[in-house]
Amino acid sequence: MGADHTRPAPSAPPGVRRILVATVVPLFLITVVAALVLWPRQDREAADAPALPRYHGTVTRVVTEPCPPTPEAPEGGPGGSAGPCGTVTVAAEQGPDAGRQVETPVPSGPGAPRVEVGDEVILVELTDPADPAVKSYNIAEHQRGTPLVWLAVLFAVAIVAFGRWRGLAALGGLVASFAVLLGFVLPGIGAGQPPLLVAIVGAALIMFVVLYLTHGITAQTSVAVLGTLGSLVLTGVLGTLATAATHLTGFGSEDATTLSMFQGDVDLHGLLLAGIVIGSLGVLDDVTVTQAATVTELAHANPALSRRQLYRAATRVGRAHIASTVNTIVLAYAGASLPLLLLLVADSRPVSQILTSEFLAQEIVRSAVATLGLIAAVPLTTGLAAVVTTAGRRATAAGPADPPAPRPAAGRDEALEALGGAPGPRAGGWTGGDRNTEAAW
Repeated sequence: MGADHTRPAPSAPPGVRRILVATVVPLFLITVVAALVLWPRQDREAADAPALPRYHGTVTRVVTEPCPPTPEAPEGGPGGSAGPCGTVTVAAEQGPDAGRQVETPVPSGPGAPRVEVGDEVILVELTDPADPAVKSYNIAEHQRGTPLVWLAVLFAVAIVAFGRWRGLAALGGLVASFAVLLGFVLPGIGAGQPPLLVAIVGAALIMFVVLYLTHGITAQTSVAVLGTLGSLVLTGVLGTLATAATHLTGFGSEDATTLSMFQGDVDLHGLLLAGIVIGSLGVLDDVTVTQAATVTELAHANPALSRRQLYRAATRVGRAHIASTVNTIVLAYAGASLPLLLLLVADSRPVSQILTSEFLAQEIVRSAVATLGLIAAVPLTTGLAAVVTTAGRRATAAGPADPPAPRPAAGRDEALEALGGAPGPRAGGWTGGDRNTEAAW
């Protein structure tokens, strides 16, 4: 792994660094305290609930047969039970029957896995409520651990090979993001905490860790952090106003309805807002880091640019970035909601009713609010970066200067002779080495 030749950002003067530290550190401490207050307390009753035993196995035989007719339909008629029917023989690799062949019914129903001989599957052990001694097995799904591990290894190798040390830091940030999501955000929302507040605190934690770990503790990164945090709060406020104005309840998907059955204390309206905030974070930090870096590079390339010129030039870059990112956001939400969109296309209602339905209005609000927060991030981060960069430049220019050298008066010729130069005509200037001597004065 070679060295990272990325040029580091110019160091900010001490005064600017002190201002940034005085701003960022209290925000970080507030985030940490809020996370500790909102940290989910484990529900002992839920934690002690037994889970269905799951064991690994390999399919050795598949036998299909006609499905028996339902009581309401004759054999072979259209009312027969949906297939496929039959038995699957699986060599159990774990559990009480490890090393033995067990039989399971052929998986059936919507989303059931299709199995063939040689497939590695997950077995679920079922117990008869009437007689706990009677046990049976069903195939839950395929084993996906091995291909997922290889895909993750390829993903990590590609990032490190291209990004080098910066790529390695990005992988660390990705691990930290999942740790915060799985250890704080999801359990906190599941425990009944306010979803929007949990999402903003969790997103802020992710932002602090990922940005500083990936881009280093610099003034440029601190500007991106402040811009991202301000945009996140603005996104949460806009989302609250938009969902209130459109009267969204959060029951806009089958998943939300199912969740309400199993966890009735979850605020689905707040969960919708939390999804908007978390979904916006990944794009926001990309935009804010880009804008802060753009201002820094412009100032480095042309130190004569004023604060206003820096802001305008970097904003033009931000406009081009936003123009492509807006399409990215909409397509990302559309790709995640393709089944819903297909269902709506097949709907026979007028287009106006479809667009204003809870299902589609929820997606429109998500895309619009995320885009508005993203647009606000450009002027906010660019303005902060321009102020910090020009303040650093002015602080450097205002530093202690060398005392001015005395100008020669009547004894200039003698002084020049003492320095090794020869006097020339007063009206003609100096030539050769004499010009350098004159410049010293």
